[in-house]
Amino acid sequence: MKRRELITLLGGAAAWPLGARAQSSTGPVIGFLHGATPESYAHLVTAFRQGLNEAGFVEGRNVAIEYRWAEGKYDRLPRLAAELVARKVNVIAATGGSVSAIAAKAATTTVPIVFSFGADPVKLNLVASFNHPGGNLTGVSFLIDLVPAKLAQLMHELVPDATVMGFLINPDSPGAESDARELEAAVESLGQKLLTVRASAEGAFEPVFASLAQQRAHAVLVRGDPLFFIWREQLAALAVRNGIAAVANLREYVDAGGLMSYGTSLADAYRQQAIIVGRILKGANPADLPVIQSTRFELIINRKTAKALGIKISDNLVSIADEVIE
Repeated sequence: MKRRELITLLGGAAAWPLGARAQSSTGPVIGFLHGATPESYAHLVTAFRQGLNEAGFVEGRNVAIEYRWAEGKYDRLPRLAAELVARKVNVIAATGGSVSAIAAKAATTTVPIVFSFGADPVKLNLVASFNHPGGNLTGVSFLIDLVPAKLAQLMHELVPDATVMGFLINPDSPGAESDARELEAAVESLGQKLLTVRASAEGAFEPVFASLAQQRAHAVLVRGDPLFFIWREQLAALAVRNGIAAVANLREYVDAGGLMSYGTSLADAYRQQAIIVGRILKGANPADLPVIQSTRFELIINRKTAKALGIKISDNLVSIADEVIE
């Protein structure tokens, strides 16, 4: 499928008339604000639609969706959020990183916003509390930004002889630098040194991995970020090429060739986000809807990638893994 055809399929070219609140010929309109690209998140848009269906809404039948994609360029998000507010959508689904929710909140205090991301929404001042959001925002927090210390332990077991560990962050992403400081303490407690490397564009990936290899890093933790998610296959390939074990907090990285992941299901988070959107379309107040927290974490290992890196996966890791990809 060509890029233009896919974007059209995902709603990139849709246009809907305005009323007191946007109404299409099929009913209310959802604004879908995302920090990445439609191609890289197509399976998650499908999960979002599944959640809408569970809530009683079918795109094109009794609800319409206005899609806005930032293509990994976060400085576009404020303008895209303002566009959705100007079109008077009934609710904004802000996802693809906390940057989307932050941009949406800055654009409106009246349009309901339902987010889905891996950070703590209370820390980001998006909601008053998980149980009582208190404003026009609520949503799903799958808390993958809170598991780097656990990943550090798993990486230590995976590559026990490694003395240097890398941490790839996008400096444009909220909370990235503070996560690096927290992970540094966790890594040092394991007797290792942490190298935090930064990339905010695809062109920086090769130099970053070359730098990690030069400094003898045997493993790198890829922080959850829409930009990295877009280019996850390239990141996995670069890691193998440089002899580095790449670990992330989403299974999609392992499916793309990464070595290991530990985190929650992104598809389920999108599905739950859509269910909340459906409740708001039926009249619920976001201030009264508790933020949903993911509680089930899964460990995924790619044995093929381990072999390519010459890494023997311990029996313990295999026994506790939820899935080992052959």
